[in-house]
Amino acid sequence: MSSTRRLLRSLLGREDVRSISRRYFVSNGFDGTLTSIGVIVGAVLSGVSDGVTVVTIGLGAAVGLGTSAVWSVWEIERAETRAEIMRIEAAMLTDLDDTQVQREQRAARVIHATASGLGPLIGVLIPLSPLLFEGTVFSMAEAGVVGVALGIAVLAVFGAYMGSISGQRWYVSALRMGLAGLVVAVINLFLPG
Repeated sequence: MSSTRRLLRSLLGREDVRSISRRYFVSNGFDGTLTSIGVIVGAVLSGVSDGVTVVTIGLGAAVGLGTSAVWSVWEIERAETRAEIMRIEAAMLTDLDDTQVQREQRAARVIHATASGLGPLIGVLIPLSPLLFEGTVFSMAEAGVVGVALGIAVLAVFGAYMGSISGQRWYVSALRMGLAGLVVAVINLFLPG
């Protein structure tokens, strides 16, 4: 096994790395899912007549959100880890360039940015998937309803997961997170368009 894979595997075993990655994944997945619900409801209410068009619009949102998630986390973690290395260097009176500490922080940054980018992709793509079957399995309105329901389910899964790792009642956390999707859908119903 290469030293990079060993390092990544070792870091994935650390709770501090998993915790930060989990936060980025869920937070950006939440954003992606709510964005997808908004795109679906807006498209259906605006009279978009074909699901592939909505999927194309949603993919544009996924690219934007995914790029934002990866890029921002990369830069945030780069600044934070650099500041941490500078504090350690000052305390130890030594240069930590090209050391195990620096390599671990760089690899952790890759893990965080990857998790951050995957969140919105999942959050956008799952709710959009029924729109690919518009015209064969679903009408446009049915595909929209199923897409919103899937979005709410994705949010509920995020909530259940976060609730379970924090010792809360997973179903209460699931309901709280899922409710956000319903709120976005309802607000979109009342927007002019």
